[in-house]
Formats: sequence, C-alpha cells, structure tokens
Amino acid sequence: MEKEELLDDILFESSHVLFTQYPPIQSLYPTDKLTADRQKRVVDAFLHAWKGYSHDAFGKDEYKPLTHKGHNWAPGGLGLMIIDALDTIMLMNLTEEYDEVRMWIATELDFNKNQDVNVFETTIRILGGLLSAYHLSNNDSLYLEKAVDLADRLLPAFDSNSGIPFNGVVLSTGQIATHGEPSSTAEATTLQLEFKYLSHLTGDMKYWKAVEKVMDHMSELTKDNKNLALDGLVPIYIDANNGKFATREVRLGSRGDSYYAVNGIKKHLIQQSHPNQYTYIAELMDITHPSNKHPKMDHLVCFMGGSFILGATEGDNVYDAKVQNSEDVRLGEEITETCYEMYNMTATGLASEIVYFNTDNQTDGPDMDIHSRDRHNLLRPETIESIFLLYRMTGNEKYREWGWKIFESFEKYTRLDEGGYSALRDVTTIPPIRDNRMDTFFLAETLKYLYLLFSPSDFIPLQNYVFNTEAHPLPVFTPKNNL
Repeated sequence: MEKEELLDDILFESSHVLFTQYPPIQSLYPTDKLTADRQKRVVDAFLHAWKGYSHDAFGKDEYKPLTHKGHNWAPGGLGLMIIDALDTIMLMNLTEEYDEVRMWIATELDFNKNQDVNVFETTIRILGGLLSAYHLSNNDSLYLEKAVDLADRLLPAFDSNSGIPFNGVVLSTGQIATHGEPSSTAEATTLQLEFKYLSHLTGDMKYWKAVEKVMDHMSELTKDNKNLALDGLVPIYIDANNGKFATREVRLGSRGDSYYAVNGIKKHLIQQSHPNQYTYIAELMDITHPSNKHPKMDHLVCFMGGSFILGATEGDNVYDAKVQNSEDVRLGEEITETCYEMYNMTATGLASEIVYFNTDNQTDGPDMDIHSRDRHNLLRPETIESIFLLYRMTGNEKYREWGWKIFESFEKYTRLDEGGYSALRDVTTIPPIRDNRMDTFFLAETLKYLYLLFSPSDFIPLQNYVFNTEAHPLPVFTPKNNL
C-alpha cells in the first residue's frame, strides 16, 4: 500500500484500527473533510520530519537537519529521538515506522553507558516515552523492562542529604555528576508522574518513595523559609546537598516552568501590557521584593494557559464542569491569546523565544518587543499545547484556526525539501535564517498536540489521561493499597 493510501485509510476508515492491540482509546477519526484534511497534513508533516531523521541519523539522539548529521548524548545513543517520538507514531497508527523503532529498541537500546545524563530530561523524554508506549501497546513487556532498567539507573541521583535529586548521574555507575550546578526546582519536582506510575505498574515502592520525599522536603522547606516562599512561589534553584534554595529568582520559564503554584501566580505575577491589555506572566528577580516585576515572558510559559483551564475543569469541558465563567478559565484564555499574538506579531507568523512587554501606560508603542538575542524559534510546543487544551475544553473553533495558522507558518518557513524541519534564528525577517537543529520535542510534542487538536475529543480523553512534561500521555490511575 502506498503511504498516501495508508494515510487515507487511517483518517477516513473509522472501522479500521491498525494497532488492534491498543486499549480502548480509539475513536472515530474526523468525519468532516476539512478537519480530516488538516489532520492528514499534520501526519504528513510528521512523516516528513521522520524521513529526514531516519535517512540521515536513525538511532541517534538528536538531529541536525541542515548538515544531515546526528548526535548522541552517549556513545551508541540512548534512543532519545526514537523514544520521544514513539507514542506519536503509535497515536498516528504509523505501522511501518513503529515496527522499525520497536526493533531498534529491542536490539540496540542499552542504558549501560558510562555517560552522565540530565535526570530531568532523561525522565520526561525517555522514561516517560517508554511508559506511555507500554500503555498504548497494551502492555508490551519490552517497554516496561526498559523503563525499569532506566529508572534504576536514575535512582542514585536521589541519594542526597536532602532527598532533592542531583541534576546529573552516570548511567553505568550511579556516580553523581552535577558539574557544580544546583538542581532546578522544576527539574527536581517534575518527576512525579513517571516514577509513581512505574511503582503502580511494578508494585515496587522505591520509585514512589524517591519522588514523594522530594515533595515532602519542598513542603517543609517552604514552611521554614517563608521569606523565600510567596504564596506557593519559590526560587528556581535548590541545592541538593543542603536542600536550601540557591537563588531568589522566580520565573515560569526555564528552570521553573513545571513547578508552579496557581494562587501565587495569580496574586503576584499576572500583569497586563499597554496599550492593548494583553495578559502575561511576569518574573521576579528577587522573591523578597515581589513588587519589582520583570516584564519578560518566555515562550515556555505559554503552557500555563492550558494549565489554568485544565486545573479548573479537571479535563472535562467548561460547561459540564460549570466553570465557564471562572477566573482560571478566563486567565487561561487570555494567556493563550497573548501567546498566539506572539506568533501573529512577527513577519514569519512564528513566535520568538522571549518577548518583553510594554508596562508604561504613557507610551503608545507596541505591547510586545523582541530583543535581537531572542528572535529565534526552536519549533516549541507550549502555545500549541494550550490551544489544544482550550479547544478540547471549550469547543471554540477559533482555537483550531489558531493552531492551523501556526502550523502553516511552520510548513512555510521551517520545512526542508529533502526531509526534516529546522529551527529559525530570526522570526522577524523573511526569508528567515535557518538553524541546524530539529529538537525531539517537535515530534514528541508540537506535532502530537497539533494532531490531537484535529482529533475527536474522546480520542485520548483528558478525563482519563495526563500528559507529562514532554507530552507523553499516561493513564490516570488509582494507587494500589501499598502505595
């Protein structure tokens, strides 16, 4: 069967499910032709990205599409690109690609490497990807065996005096590798889903206890350091040795993005720009001086739009949850609109990595400004993630239109003829200068969320699934009695 015919079958023959071993998450594919055509275009984009990677660098951890080279985190590779993209392949029912990557995992993947890795990135990308694949494959033991092997190699990172994990560990020896850097708050606290789900699957409490100790320590730390804990907001770095905060800076961008407290954000960080009153999330340079806000927002922060509304609805739609008029829903919609405008404001229709906001109500200038050093775009997923979540929970078709417009800009300016997609160095100029990178999150997150945006709402229903930091869907579960 030709690839195009295969995609037609996937999108239009609702009775035909290629992965018959899947648990019952499948739904009818889109019935209206426009939505189905758009979903098919997203699948084509994934296959085009995969074509470049698989031809030039299959088995490598990272891909450099302009030079057609791959790069490994460790000798022989850790399967980073393959495992990060695996559940996207499964959700799209791409059987040929699936067979290829499963064979590689079964015959080539080996975590016994004399290489230090970042505990957070390895957990959210590789461990999370393996656990998601285990569930979506209806419990293929290969993925659980690999997940247990990897988790056991990461556990020594938690053997600190405080219980806060060190940021790096050597996989073959368990030796700590911090390179003199403190742990980031987000990285230390955002390992809950993967390790607790692994305990649920195996019945082994050691994974659960390791990450629960982190949260216990954070709870005590915020009680004992009230001057450095502002309504749930905490600094972005923490010393694993003594368990104390290592800075006073607060932000929801890198190093702080996946540890957040909604009440503290609403009380201290929500701001509006001038003259058009775009809602954004500011930064604090010193948590002891909360009135001194920095009007800067990373694209990474754009996940918060979806998080606000997801917290309000718990995955249901806003009407069934009876929260359509709640403050959290309003904030989620406003922040996502701001993030969409970060795309809309540039010549390419693609957002920069960082924007600064005009806070002077006496100035008639634009609401947002992009500094020269921040004009790059790395094909990030956060805005698409929030657009997907808002569409699922409101049913407002404008979110599909927003997502489609962003997708078309990716297609126009980042797609490479020979295969793959490239990041951009400057989104404000046409033609934009390309950058020699296609990060794994483009396949694992950006294209997955776009695919789900054009899928029915009961395909990976939000009441039954939680996406980890790297967009790997894990099932909601009730802990067993011993957990």
